[in-house]
Amino acid sequence: MTDPDSTFDSAAGLLGRITEQLGTRLSHLPRPGTRPPVHAPVLVAVGHGSRDPRARATLGRLLGRVRELRPGLDVRLAHVELNEPLLEDVLTELVGEGRDAILVPLLLAPGHHVTHDLPAAARRAGARVRVAEPLGSHPLLVEALAERLAEAGWTPAGGDGVVLASAGSRDPRSGAEIRKVAVLLGERLGGVPVVPAYASAAAPTVPEAVRALAARGRHRVAVASCFTAPGLFAARAAAHAPWLASAPLGAHPALARLVLHRYDQARTATRPLRELAAM
Repeated sequence: MTDPDSTFDSAAGLLGRITEQLGTRLSHLPRPGTRPPVHAPVLVAVGHGSRDPRARATLGRLLGRVRELRPGLDVRLAHVELNEPLLEDVLTELVGEGRDAILVPLLLAPGHHVTHDLPAAARRAGARVRVAEPLGSHPLLVEALAERLAEAGWTPAGGDGVVLASAGSRDPRSGAEIRKVAVLLGERLGGVPVVPAYASAAAPTVPEAVRALAARGRHRVAVASCFTAPGLFAARAAAHAPWLASAPLGAHPALARLVLHRYDQARTATRPLRELAAM
């Protein structure tokens, strides 16, 4: 005679397994109001890479905000060097999936990485991509910079000055872009003088910019960290702050919106996705 309790347990177990499998399958369906990610190019956010362990985690949080703003969009992180996943590996994976991509540099201005390294990695992988503009002189970037300064304790007062610290590049377009950011930040801060400075490859350095502001009677000088994540250059710039230094931009909500803005600009551009491997 069959034990009723064992029959019940078997049926309950089977029902539990069916429910679990159904839940797993439903979790892969797009949520209402979202577009399936296959209809849009993958957003590949490209950071420089850093030996600082906080850098990758910070960019991961930034991309978490991007995903919250655009549910259903396939968003992936890649690095030029030093951190995994490397850009070329991510692109090779996308080629295997038959996916197109838009590379959004998590860099502040044009330079060798944007104009050379990103297209070269795409050529080697045989990937169909567009390369978006770097984050650059945009009001959303200025919003993030100003709010990071306020979080660090900056308040307007007489004798203020700000050093806008960034990585630096030998590309003259990079310096021109950072100078535009400095002008916009000065306007946002109510006319406070903002002097751009660089951690490498360009002048002035942060100490030189601090001295230049002091010569103009500006003795309460803050350093605005124009870096997307913690790292050697950000730490070096902050160490030279005579008063206070803001944190890197990190996962600031305005920066997440700017990443999507650059993606959308590239996606709606009239030029087609390029097979860079054939160029």
